[in-house]
Amino acid sequence: MIIDFHTHIFPDKIAERTVKILEGNILKMQGHPEYAVIPATLDALRESMKRSGVDYSVVLPIATTLTQSASINRFAAEINNTDGIFSLGSLHPMQENWEETLYDIKEKGLRGIKLHPEYQEVYIDSPEAIRVLKKCAELDLLVVLHTGYDVGFPPPSHCLPDRLRRALDAVPNVTVIAAHMGGWRAWDDVEKYLVGTNVYLDTSYALGFMEREQILRIFENHGYDKILFATDSPWEAQGETIKFVRSLELDAERENMIFSENAKKLLKI
Repeated sequence: MIIDFHTHIFPDKIAERTVKILEGNILKMQGHPEYAVIPATLDALRESMKRSGVDYSVVLPIATTLTQSASINRFAAEINNTDGIFSLGSLHPMQENWEETLYDIKEKGLRGIKLHPEYQEVYIDSPEAIRVLKKCAELDLLVVLHTGYDVGFPPPSHCLPDRLRRALDAVPNVTVIAAHMGGWRAWDDVEKYLVGTNVYLDTSYALGFMEREQILRIFENHGYDKILFATDSPWEAQGETIKFVRSLELDAERENMIFSENAKKLLKI
């Protein structure tokens, strides 16, 4: 079984326009001419899953404004638990009804939330973010975070490994999945601040930028039981990321932990 813990889609009517906006942000940053490899629609994701041998994909919506969470979470609930798709919810940490929204996410049966500190312009160790993490811990909601730098945003970055470590120390009982191997383009600091903690690391849009030795060192020192296979589709091809993980030549037990067993525990499947 293969579970992709990090994918993005949008409702059909806005998918193409939204991807063009995101690609425009990326093009403003030098040296990262990245484009979506598939359309960011539900049908395209399912076709990719079938083609690549992915059994389940976790969709991660992002509330980038103070008023988006209601519509985002309605869409998330509609697609959640349908034909190999799980969806998390989202909220903006600065919105007034953040606590009510978390209760609604829980009631809708969504397993957790996605926060993107860059798009949301909130430092992960800020009081607003910490209160969200504390409530998620109380409600047993997972928190997936964009971590490290972002191809579409210049510094300063809002969720570098040292800040995330401070947040984890403040809320030690929250279950956090740190995307992009704990900090995109900040992997030395991942080893300094996050390796060995209780945070999960996902492989999305990271392995191809890292040295093989550092990948394996982080896997080994952090623990294979806290690594999640993830792609960041549509920005990275599911099939290509599967090939990359297999090229690391891990033993079957460790490979299975990364591809599915760790994710099954978090998703309770």
